[in-house]
Amino acid sequence: MWPRSVRARATLGASAVVALALGAVSFALLGLLHGNLMRSAQDDAERQAMATAALAAGGRLDPVLPAGRGTDFLQVVDGGGRVLAASPNLLGRPAVSGTRPGGPGTVRGAWNGRPVRGEHRQRVVQVTTATASGPVTVYAGTSLRQADAAGDMITAALAVMVPLLVLTVALVTWRVTGWALRPVEAIRAEVAEISERDLHRRVPVPRSEDEVARLAVTVNATLDRLEAAGIRQRQFIADASHELRSPITVLRTQLEVARAHPDPALWGELVSGALEDTVRLQDLAADLLLLARLDTAEPAPAAVVDLTGVAREAARPRGGDRVPVETELAPDVTVRGSTLWLARLVTNLLDNAQRHAAGRVSLVLREDAARDVVVLEVSDDGPGIAVADRERVFERFTRLDDARSRDAGGSGLGLAIARDIAGSLGGSLAVHTAPAGGARLVATLPRMPA
Repeated sequence: MWPRSVRARATLGASAVVALALGAVSFALLGLLHGNLMRSAQDDAERQAMATAALAAGGRLDPVLPAGRGTDFLQVVDGGGRVLAASPNLLGRPAVSGTRPGGPGTVRGAWNGRPVRGEHRQRVVQVTTATASGPVTVYAGTSLRQADAAGDMITAALAVMVPLLVLTVALVTWRVTGWALRPVEAIRAEVAEISERDLHRRVPVPRSEDEVARLAVTVNATLDRLEAAGIRQRQFIADASHELRSPITVLRTQLEVARAHPDPALWGELVSGALEDTVRLQDLAADLLLLARLDTAEPAPAAVVDLTGVAREAARPRGGDRVPVETELAPDVTVRGSTLWLARLVTNLLDNAQRHAAGRVSLVLREDAARDVVVLEVSDDGPGIAVADRERVFERFTRLDDARSRDAGGSGLGLAIARDIAGSLGGSLAVHTAPAGGARLVATLPRMPA
């Protein structure tokens, strides 16, 4: 039974709140009005009763008592229940109450009754006082006709006005909510029509600069990211297809040559070339698989890894390379991550440095206690990287020196993978200038106590 529409729920909620508030105010108003009218009537009757009691106490009581302003009747009764005096409308009638005074003194009381006429309620005040012949009780009654009429009139007015006000609030809320939600409906309709081929479309942004406008801006920002991700994915697929096509083409050519020229003397060279291209394909497939895993939203590995040992193992077999690696490793440096990922990070940085170095590569691992991070630096004495290219080198399949990278076996994915690994582990990777003029790649990772 609860409405599903936000507009209907807002209207129902506002109407219910207003109805409850008006109901409470109406009851309070009726109670306040009734109390004031009752007190006013009782005060009038009490003044007349006190004045009559004073006459009885002084022995100046007349058998016929004139009723004053606001008083319907007066009656004086002695301790035996005999009527001593009364207003003209109660002459010859018995006492209005069978209650007798309990003792000398002045006693006041009030009740609602109809001792004279039955068409209206009356407020009766009794005052007991002592006289020379004993205690007497004075009864003074005043009609509640005005109080009842005012209450009936106010009740009728509220019975008409409250539903009208609730209906007005419901109508205004319905219209205002519909006006406020109209941009939301426009946003929903536009998003519903956007498919994977229409990511260039954007939702309308209202001029109101309110929450709905901020929602539209957020939706457009999300569409911007989706479009950028789609463009990046298509570019990645195109680049990967291009990179895979080259070694596959060379491998096919070598196999076709071997088939066309079944000369055993050529087989060794052809098999060696085919093996190199196969290894290149294997490495490229492994890189693509790792990038696909890094692009997923899966949680990063959270094991405690000895980064000092990982860096040492990555640099150890490179001692006899064309460009040896010099190491300066702080002991017992631990981070949270994966041994495989961290080894790949260090390996990719060293491969890049050795590919471009002239004669020296250094690997430095240290802790920065002030920032609570671990710093891994790989520097070379090569030509370095221009400031304009220091972000482009982290794009996938990017080669600043395309011919040299191909000859050396690079695919343009090493630094992209290294930065993605660092980012997945909560760190960063940036390019700076090395002291020798080459490139210095600095990776920072959150420090983990051993």
